[in-house]
Amino acid sequence: MMQLKPLTLSLPPQPPPGLRWFPSLAGPEKTLKFHQFLVLLLTFIAYAAFHASRKPPSIVKSILTVSDSDQYPSQFTGSSVHNKTGWAPFDGPRGPHRLGELDLSFLLAYAIGMYVSGHIGDTVDLRIFLTIGMVGSGIFVILFGLGYFLDLHSLGVFVVIQVLCGLFQSIGWPSVVAVVGNWFGKAKRGLIMGVWNSHTSIGNIVGSLVASSVLRYGWGWSFVLPGILIMLSAAFVYLFLVVHPENIGLESSGKDVEMSVEGVALVDSEKIETLDGGVRESEDEEGSVAIGFLDAWRLPHVASYAFCLFFSKLVAYTFLYWLPFYISHTAVAGANVSHTTAGILSTIFDIGGVIGGILAGFMSDMIEARAVTSVIFLLLSIPTLIFYRVYGSISMLTNTVLMFASGLLVNGPYALITTAVAADLGTDSVTRGNARALATVTAIIDGTGSVGAALGPLLAGYISTRGWNSVFFMLIVSTSIAGCLLIRVVKNEIRGKLNEGKWLWFSIISH
Repeated sequence: MMQLKPLTLSLPPQPPPGLRWFPSLAGPEKTLKFHQFLVLLLTFIAYAAFHASRKPPSIVKSILTVSDSDQYPSQFTGSSVHNKTGWAPFDGPRGPHRLGELDLSFLLAYAIGMYVSGHIGDTVDLRIFLTIGMVGSGIFVILFGLGYFLDLHSLGVFVVIQVLCGLFQSIGWPSVVAVVGNWFGKAKRGLIMGVWNSHTSIGNIVGSLVASSVLRYGWGWSFVLPGILIMLSAAFVYLFLVVHPENIGLESSGKDVEMSVEGVALVDSEKIETLDGGVRESEDEEGSVAIGFLDAWRLPHVASYAFCLFFSKLVAYTFLYWLPFYISHTAVAGANVSHTTAGILSTIFDIGGVIGGILAGFMSDMIEARAVTSVIFLLLSIPTLIFYRVYGSISMLTNTVLMFASGLLVNGPYALITTAVAADLGTDSVTRGNARALATVTAIIDGTGSVGAALGPLLAGYISTRGWNSVFFMLIVSTSIAGCLLIRVVKNEIRGKLNEGKWLWFSIISH
């Protein structure tokens, strides 16, 4: 019996306006590598701009609320630079709680929107869709900042703005991954994708620097400038991003996205190599069997990776949203730094994150064991977090060194899991060649991680009122649990290497 497939209306593939206005960019002398580089650059800028626009809330937290540490003098001016009154409704003893709830509203909307935007992106022009996400994000980031100029003090309004901003932000990651997947086959990913994936940390760094640089003029400007930045970036995306090689008359390599994403894995292998070397179109509806939600949870390593990413993102996003606040409210060498300086110093954590993501990817390629690499990073991050909390206040040098090491070790496994899980699961006999099953599995894993990302900043807002030792205890416990959840996967990796005749040194040591 014939099945009716949904009708999708789409215009014939056309190059973006910028390439029509500047024909030299699409001339016959421009090679495939040129356009691949242009796609990598534009998607890198796009997602870095998304992350830059998420940084203002963490930069202005110490302005919006107050704490007892405001009594400390500034290290550079000798007098207090902290806001004594805060900004209603975030001032008072419940201020950190409400800031945590604000983070939760954004991150939950982001996690939920990720599932929806991933499916919408399959049916629309990704260039237009990504542009809408960037412009919408910019508008609502600016609207949040306008609360300063309009003297707005309604918690409900701020929450609504954050929810709508989170929905538009959720368009970013599925879209950029889908575009990159159109241009690069699985064999062409490696160190390039590791470097490309640093857009998250680069965006955090840019957002922190931009928001901190104008903080002294009023916290509203810390939102307005990143909002303008992402909207300007959207203009370049709209004008020059080529979604698919066929749009400019180049031959398609077929979608073969091996990367998992922060909410939905856009795995859609449109072309499958046959045994005789030919290529046939995949039969998405008939050829791959959908897998049930509970059945996906029962697949090997799915639950382990899902809950490991839950706790890993809980730790990473707690730092993302609360580190500048912690720095500005913790005395270093007996003195506090200004809000601006705290925002700039927090970029050291993200710089460590860039190095950590690349190092974790390189190390996992060398030893051919991603779970082992992740556990090594997680275990090393536990004493590092303890040292940062205990000895980070001794001097600015120890603070920056330990902050860099913390960013390297915390973000390393988080970046590795989010970019390698789908590839690992793709080697499993149950999901091999089944794009729909693999998408379901990776959506479970990264969706679970996004819940952890939403929960971490909320808990930090409540726990911080009891003291920062309690917050770091939460982070250390979460990191420990994340490492423990991968023990079974690590055992399987080690056993597999020994069976292949590799890692003989491990066999000697263990005996």
